[in-house]
Amino acid sequence: MAALAYTGGKREINYYFSVRSAKALALGAVLLLTACHTASRRYRGGDTCEYLLSSGRFLGEKVWQPHSCMMHKYKNSEAKNCLIDKHVVFIGDSRIRQLFYSFIKLINPQVKEEGIKHGNIPFEDKSASIKVDFLWYPEVNGSMRQRIKSWTEGSVAKPHIIVVGAATWSIKIHNGSNEALAQYKINITSIAPLLEKLAISSDVYWVLQDPVYEDMLSESRKMITNAKIDAYNEAAVRILNSSSRNSKAKVKVFSVSKLIAQETIMKSADGLHLPESSRDTNAMILMNVYCNKIMKPIDGSCCQPQPPLTLIQKIAFCFFTLSIFGYLIISLIHRNNYRKNKTCTDLESGEEKKPAISTPNVSTLEMLLHCFCKLGLIMTYFYLCDRANLFMKENKFYTHSSFFIPIVYILVLGVFYTENTKETKVLNREQTDEWKGWMQLVILIYHISGASTFLPVYMHIRVLVAAYLFQTGYGHFSYFWVKGDFGVYRVCQVLFRLNFLVVVLCIVMDRPYQFYYFVPLVTVWFMIIYVTLGVWPQIVQKKANGNCLWHFGLLLKLICLLICIYFLSYSQGAFEKIFSFWPLSKCFELNGNVYEWWFRWKLDRYVVFHGMLFAFIYLALQKHQMISEGKGDPLFSNRVSNVLLFISIVSFLTYSIWASSCKNKTECNELHPSVSVVQILAFILIRNIPGYVRSVYSSFFAWFGKISLELFICQYHIWLAADTKGILVLIPGYPMFNVLVSTFIFVCVAHEISQITNDLAQIVVPKDNSTLLKRLLCIAGFFSGLHFFSAMQDQSRH
Repeated sequence: MAALAYTGGKREINYYFSVRSAKALALGAVLLLTACHTASRRYRGGDTCEYLLSSGRFLGEKVWQPHSCMMHKYKNSEAKNCLIDKHVVFIGDSRIRQLFYSFIKLINPQVKEEGIKHGNIPFEDKSASIKVDFLWYPEVNGSMRQRIKSWTEGSVAKPHIIVVGAATWSIKIHNGSNEALAQYKINITSIAPLLEKLAISSDVYWVLQDPVYEDMLSESRKMITNAKIDAYNEAAVRILNSSSRNSKAKVKVFSVSKLIAQETIMKSADGLHLPESSRDTNAMILMNVYCNKIMKPIDGSCCQPQPPLTLIQKIAFCFFTLSIFGYLIISLIHRNNYRKNKTCTDLESGEEKKPAISTPNVSTLEMLLHCFCKLGLIMTYFYLCDRANLFMKENKFYTHSSFFIPIVYILVLGVFYTENTKETKVLNREQTDEWKGWMQLVILIYHISGASTFLPVYMHIRVLVAAYLFQTGYGHFSYFWVKGDFGVYRVCQVLFRLNFLVVVLCIVMDRPYQFYYFVPLVTVWFMIIYVTLGVWPQIVQKKANGNCLWHFGLLLKLICLLICIYFLSYSQGAFEKIFSFWPLSKCFELNGNVYEWWFRWKLDRYVVFHGMLFAFIYLALQKHQMISEGKGDPLFSNRVSNVLLFISIVSFLTYSIWASSCKNKTECNELHPSVSVVQILAFILIRNIPGYVRSVYSSFFAWFGKISLELFICQYHIWLAADTKGILVLIPGYPMFNVLVSTFIFVCVAHEISQITNDLAQIVVPKDNSTLLKRLLCIAGFFSGLHFFSAMQDQSRH
């Protein structure tokens, strides 16, 4: 009964929720969300600086997350580059002095808080010509007004950034009287026009007063209550907003400090001044507000303008637009022809006339335009998510629960969708799809949770990436060894399926090919495998079966490959010379050099070779009938199987213990290329030695495995954001619901792109050699044109 209920439940789910209906729902969600975000930005404004200055929440205890935008953590060198030749002034009381010290520590961490408490404090960094001054004006009065007024006169140089705020001294000195509040309003009213005038050419920030922790205040400060502070803040906001209404030169109200203080003021030493971590956060916010539009960091979306369209992006936009119109026109023509040729009754004979059959050329063109039409709409979504400022972005924040709880969820789903395999061979297609699927889901959770900061998780994820490359070596070696097919068609099919989406994204998202590092990695390794086995003398299984000496020839080839890998891994100069030649340099350079490519290649340099060697040994054992792959049968004899299974489990756990005990990422990365194969082989044996385990697979994981490449690439822009540095926010304010919706859309898009790639592969890469040669010439022309426009684009940038 339980089995029947289990099977019936799966069927019912599949019946009511198909892939087609899921994609229709995802399309509706995208259109609705796009309309909502567009309307929100039009009527409420979409200035992320406002979000940064006014709203946010804590992730954990110390990490501040602005409302739906990403805050960059500035290093000293970046802060200096941004503020070079700049003059920054902080005006106010002891709280502003705290902010001043936190700000200058972003420029020079060695600065100590040794200045005069109730006096002006200068700071200068001569190497970058940066001046930062603190001016002691604890009250908003005539003296403060006179200093601000001096900057509005033409003879005095204006500071580039002015940060001002005060109120607690007025409350304290006048014992919280209403007369003092009234005078405060009068003084701010007189200062507001001056600040507004300065805001035309400078960045001016008015810092609202933070709440206090009343229980900790000394007797001399007991009159500084949160009610009084709220009254002073309300007066400042009302006056400054009325002064700058309908004006572009607006004084920016720094109100986010209030929210930060509400969470942290209880950790204050005296109940009045913020703890160091909170004021450091405020200083970092100030740095982001001013510097993001100058430095344009990838992981700092707050206050960043939308990047302008490049020449190549404009051409791509025109191409997709023409494809959409072309498809609509052809569809209309075909529909009209169908209506005219529709079967109708001949009035004279009473017989039905058959419609004319459309020519195959037209149907191929229609299919091609249909693919580009869908792809154009999908690329529009990509651009809106990660290049336009329509949707929002947030920073990642790692917690153990954010990583491990989703892992448990997908494990339960994977077990729920367990089915019998069609064949019981080692690493059969269903099993490898399952393997790719659960690995890809774990990698996705790893990326969105920011788990790279936790070294044990990082080391295990490195094994999963290595396992993908192991499958690359195993799969391609097995194909060439068994089939002996080294034809151009096979090579072009593989290269097209691997690279099509990445090439399109390089164009649409204005990113270099090496940015999507995994695709260049598997592409190069595929070509290495092809050259190794295809170069003279070609040694395949059929030839080797006739003469055992050919096996030694193959082993000699593999040894030569291993020597080359070893040499290139320890000779960075030779590696860079190879990949610095044009046109390889255009594909493998990132930020002007190929170091990143060398690092990525070196990190898993041996695992593809291990995959090839494993395939050779496995196929040899299979050929000599030394393993049993029958349904339910153990892979070897019972005794051998038990011994190997025990060794595999011990090896698997030993590697996990070693990876979990890693203290230094650099040292562990050095050992990883040599030892990652231990856990991979252990998993393969555990998964395949028991007959029952080899006879079942998870269709849930296998479904994701079939689109694993698309999932890995698409996550860069429509699930994560800011080129994987952050998280895409489609539904602000509801993190969990946002992840569910964005994940659903992301998976549907990846599946659709997989189908588009498969359809285009049949058209672009035909089996006929003469037609294929023409297509290859067209593709060569396309890349030549792309290189020409890229050169023009680079020249215009410089």
